[in-house]
Amino acid sequence: VTGMCPDEITMVLVLSACADLGALELGKWLESYVERRSITKSVTLCNAMIDMFAKCGDVDRAVKIFREMEMRTIVSWTSVIVGLAMHGRGLEAVSLFDEMVEQGVEPDNVAFVGVLFACSHSGLVDKGHYYFKTMENRFNIVPKIEHYGCMVDMLSRAGLVNEAVEFVRAMPIEPNQVIWRSIVTACNARGELRLGESMAKELVRSEPMHESNYVLLSNIYAKLMRWEKKTKVREMMDVKGMRKIPGSTMIEMNNEIYEFVAGDKSHDQYKEIYEMVEEMGKEIKRAGYVPTTSQVLLDIDEEDKEDALYRHSEKLAIAFGLLSTPPGTPIRIVKNLRVCEDCHSATKFISKVYSREIVVRDRNRFHHFKNGLCSCGDFW
Repeated sequence: VTGMCPDEITMVLVLSACADLGALELGKWLESYVERRSITKSVTLCNAMIDMFAKCGDVDRAVKIFREMEMRTIVSWTSVIVGLAMHGRGLEAVSLFDEMVEQGVEPDNVAFVGVLFACSHSGLVDKGHYYFKTMENRFNIVPKIEHYGCMVDMLSRAGLVNEAVEFVRAMPIEPNQVIWRSIVTACNARGELRLGESMAKELVRSEPMHESNYVLLSNIYAKLMRWEKKTKVREMMDVKGMRKIPGSTMIEMNNEIYEFVAGDKSHDQYKEIYEMVEEMGKEIKRAGYVPTTSQVLLDIDEEDKEDALYRHSEKLAIAFGLLSTPPGTPIRIVKNLRVCEDCHSATKFISKVYSREIVVRDRNRFHHFKNGLCSCGDFW
């Protein structure tokens, strides 16, 4: 309106906003705007583009920009390493880390967090141990709590829960609550429910005002089908004024961001969306999908639990995507929480039944669903 042309700093800020929202189409438009307006592609601006494309689901474009850069900083290298890791491309991430070292770029604390994150999210346990030892032995970097956290997360995701506990007990620094929560989450996922229960109880005692501790304990009681104890935990949360963060999912469509929550009926097309959700449920069941009703933490019958699962925010967003885009078009969604076990399983079937690539960014990483498979290899 004022006729002023945005400069490099403005573009960096707007690209950062796109990264937060997962607004890929708007991010692509900004990249073309930089080209049209001949805005100087400084290292900072290129790093912002790399970060935006990686966080919006187009990591190949992020790598291309990185390769085209004449000058690179440690931030450039780390952004691509973390980007590849987020997309489950751990082997490429560690290969790039090795390339960085070979080119004489000294890795710092953050770079090691990036490469350990890559090992964690791709199940590269041996590689993770190697890089963790390399930190001190070769580069004289004393591991911080973030590095220990990555190692515990890596062992937990790989199902090595007891090894993760032993690693924590041998740590030379005091583990924080984030580390213990990652082990409790792994216990829940891997069926080590008694161990998870005792640890979750300890977390509640040590952090009585942290709502996620109560949610973890509640989840474990639900899996154990101990409904009275689960109800007591929820009552404790109510007494303390705590609320579980509601899950929400965003999808970009025609340069607009649409947000869905579980059971959402605020959208103009909600009737068509729910009809699509019902159709999706029938089609994927025919293909062999079995609802993971333990994800519904209520003492209700199985049919009602299945209905509750079908109303999860990501299923509504995917249904809207299927309705609003041509056949074969990729669907990209962004979640504020970690994708649940049932939605992960259902999305694999949806990708196969409807021949769609579905890209899901959750709180931790990206999941690329295609032909019934996920890029995470179920290290999620």
